Amino acid sequence: MRVRPSSDFWKVGIVPAPAEALLDAETLTDCASRITWLPDPGPWRYLADPFGIKQGDALHVFVEAYDYRTKHGFIERHEFGPNMEWRGKTIALAKPFHLSYPFLLEQNGDVLMVPESHKAGEIALYRAHAFPDRWIREVVLLADIPAAEACLIQHQGSWWMFYTIVGAGARDQRELHIAFSERLTGPWKVHPSNPVLDDRAGARPGGTPFVGVDDKIILPVQDCSVSYGGSIRFLQFDELNATHVACEHLPHRLTGNLAEADYADGLHTFSTCGDVTLIDVKRISRSFSRHIVNLKRRSGLVRVRSFGQ
Repeated sequence: MRVRPSSDFWKVGIVPAPAEALLDAETLTDCASRITWLPDPGPWRYLADPFGIKQGDALHVFVEAYDYRTKHGFIERHEFGPNMEWRGKTIALAKPFHLSYPFLLEQNGDVLMVPESHKAGEIALYRAHAFPDRWIREVVLLADIPAAEACLIQHQGSWWMFYTIVGAGARDQRELHIAFSERLTGPWKVHPSNPVLDDRAGARPGGTPFVGVDDKIILPVQDCSVSYGGSIRFLQFDELNATHVACEHLPHRLTGNLAEADYADGLHTFSTCGDVTLIDVKRISRSFSRHIVNLKRRSGLVRVRSFGQ
């Protein structure tokens, strides 16, 4: 009997509540009817890994745009007005290699991005030279490393980077690594205790780190114990310095069904953006049609789009 292959399809939503409020799962349920969802990208495509920034009266949401027909991802930008009306989309950043997880931050009036580019073997910092759609690769933060889901925060005079490593045994779904620096542009040092956590139920980063009420860093992490990106948990760092790390999971957990009943199979990004929070939710599709998509790609009937920017 032929097996129906599974395909993950993600959907991005803008939740009208700040991140701190959503630590209570009931708040996400209460907000479900008021979530603004990004437009459907079409067959065999999905949008995931949302990060946002507000400029003027616009909310810019940067996402991974992925197509199963090419198995290639790039960074797409969606713009929303003050009443959450969708204004359109553009390609923000694309490369010959796969891009995803467009982590955003602001510093001294500049907008910066650290997209996942593990197939290029680096964690690189891009600067917006003409926001929102002209990005220049400025500096490599960590080289010769297949890192994924890098996210950064400045806290108590130091910069901290959380990431995972892509490798055999699904290590990217269970390992948390840390690097630190005095300056955003480096030099960065990897923590001597790496991996600081090995736990498939909550180690892979999944969004924007933030500081809790007790001045401790809280990192959204993914529970991949049942399936990739099954839910979001929160990891609190009780001790974080150049030699020691102590962390614990908070009791909160966010699942896809809290936001969208038809996308109950996962929730793996939780990113802060002022008074709104960006999430993505997952449904798993099982269809023989995926065999046809794979066959066309392998036989060259689908041309892989080549980007240079």
